[in-house]
Amino acid sequence: MPNLAELQIAFKNVYVRIAAGLLVATVVGLAIYKSDVPQDPAPIVHSQDISRITALAADKARLEYLLVAKPLSESPRYVFKFKNAPQLHVVKVPSTSHLSLEREVLLKNAIPYSIAKEDYLASHKAVLLDEGQNATAVALTTFFKRYAFEIFLVCLIIYALKYGIPGTGMSSAIIMPDKLKGSMDDLIGMDDIKQEVLHLEDMIRNRNEYKSHNIDKPFNVMLTGPAGTGKTKLVGYLAKKLNVPLIQASGSALESGYVGGGSKALNALYRKACARGSCIIFLDEAQTLFMPRGRGEKKWEDDTANTLLGLLDGVKSDKGANVIWVVASNFDDASSEMDEAMLRRFSVKINFRLPNKGERGALLKNFLGRKKEGLVDWNDLDLGQVAEMTANLSPALLENVVERASMISIQEKAIINTDLMFRAFERATLGLTDRATTAEKHKQRERVALHELGHFFMQIDPYLRQGLTLEEVKEKSHLLKISTESVSKLGALGYVLQSGDDVSLRTLEELEQDVIQLYGGVAAEELFYGARGISVGSQNDIEKATKMLNLMVNRLSMYSRAKIDYSQLKNEGSGDHTIRQVEEKSDELYSYTLGAIRDYKAVIESLKDTLLDQYVLSKDAVFELLEERYELLMAHIAVPRHANLKLCGDQVA
Repeated sequence: MPNLAELQIAFKNVYVRIAAGLLVATVVGLAIYKSDVPQDPAPIVHSQDISRITALAADKARLEYLLVAKPLSESPRYVFKFKNAPQLHVVKVPSTSHLSLEREVLLKNAIPYSIAKEDYLASHKAVLLDEGQNATAVALTTFFKRYAFEIFLVCLIIYALKYGIPGTGMSSAIIMPDKLKGSMDDLIGMDDIKQEVLHLEDMIRNRNEYKSHNIDKPFNVMLTGPAGTGKTKLVGYLAKKLNVPLIQASGSALESGYVGGGSKALNALYRKACARGSCIIFLDEAQTLFMPRGRGEKKWEDDTANTLLGLLDGVKSDKGANVIWVVASNFDDASSEMDEAMLRRFSVKINFRLPNKGERGALLKNFLGRKKEGLVDWNDLDLGQVAEMTANLSPALLENVVERASMISIQEKAIINTDLMFRAFERATLGLTDRATTAEKHKQRERVALHELGHFFMQIDPYLRQGLTLEEVKEKSHLLKISTESVSKLGALGYVLQSGDDVSLRTLEELEQDVIQLYGGVAAEELFYGARGISVGSQNDIEKATKMLNLMVNRLSMYSRAKIDYSQLKNEGSGDHTIRQVEEKSDELYSYTLGAIRDYKAVIESLKDTLLDQYVLSKDAVFELLEERYELLMAHIAVPRHANLKLCGDQVA
């Protein structure tokens, strides 16, 4: 039996719709025809004269039959016929008179009568009509009254098959150029992206020149990149610069849950754009449309993508020649598998990236410069330091940090400076911190302090063993603060906050150092509490270290001359071998970490009490304390342990 989806696909064919309409009309006609029974041809004399009923007492002997039709209605009818007379007499009386007539005339004079049955009324429909009424019109009215609900259901189903369920359609907004805010100058930095947009603008404005090079297809645009990098704003700037309307819709709204809903929505968007002439259609968050087609068992799953392919493929008439499709996605073909046919439809691809340090500084200056004079202390604001701590943040997140700084400034009646921006960054990225959770749990706080200090010393360990001064180590360290405050968002009782690097290529040595730093916390716990005293607080560190070791051993094959991706051979019996390699490398790196952290046991013990007392130590505070304990710090750091580690790392598996 066909389901709703198959019916909806069939109804896309105009001949199927015509056939369905004819079928419905035939069924209705048959129902009307079959409901019609042969009528009594006897002539009918209509009257509203009650005296005709009272006179029946004298003519009782001549009466062949007397019927009361619809006695409970507002206008009961008395139907009677005399013997040997061809006429039927119908007297229409008010409902208020019926009871008295029945009691005073019929019952009192013993005139025989009965209630008219439905089969009699079906063959004598004229008795229920008033004089001059059309029988066909009354029949139709009666039919529609009787089958009104069924007719409504049939119409609703036909409407749903053709237009979809009301309220599930795609909502789109038409924004005129004069309503769009901002300009291309608001895009701070990103010169490479600006150049691509200017090139696109030239392609659109000078189509004839490109046609001379046999480039006559639509300039469809694909924008990819991380969330919050300005893809949506850029489309608005482009529409404003080209002075064309912008039709904006969400790609996720295309999936209405009903077969064919996405295709109808796309066609509706296209018709709306064609009606405007020159227009930009912007589909945001449209990554689902780029997934490879043909992988599902149901034929209609790719309907939306197939429809978009057809609309992107080129304009067959002049009607949509100036319609530009711009589609935005947070993923690109490098990070996820995409449909090749869909990618070919986009002649222009612009990949957005996260801002670098210089661009972050410019963005922060722009966001802060919009505030009223006197709210920002520019003399006490190091934008370079703030830009460094906000590595890998998108422009949208940077704006959130500035907004959070304004909130703190308002609440504390303070002026925005470097320290306040640092606190805003911490609040925007980490969330709420809390001292009350562990305030009365001294042993837990002590363990957390040792754990976090272990992370810190394993971070600066390679610099100290190279013989760098504390000032040079401080310059190289990414530390921002060490805290024993709990963070509910992370489920952590403490943390080491560091500034990150801009996206870069990581070497084997750097990856190993990252793993050692992760192992620093659990190694510090083992150093002070023994192997059986390690807590579950190390779970997150161990999970991250395992992921990194899997990348180094399995994915990148960094410890083997055979440079292959072992993860692709997991079904070929290579699993046990690579697991042993991961275990061996983990044991090697953790053994090094445990040995290295012993050299810092005394200074960790010395710093622990200060951290417990103050809860938080900033980078400056930590290095001031290390200056005071310089001799204690360097007392055991004599052998460059990492040299031994590198020898192990160069062995061929």
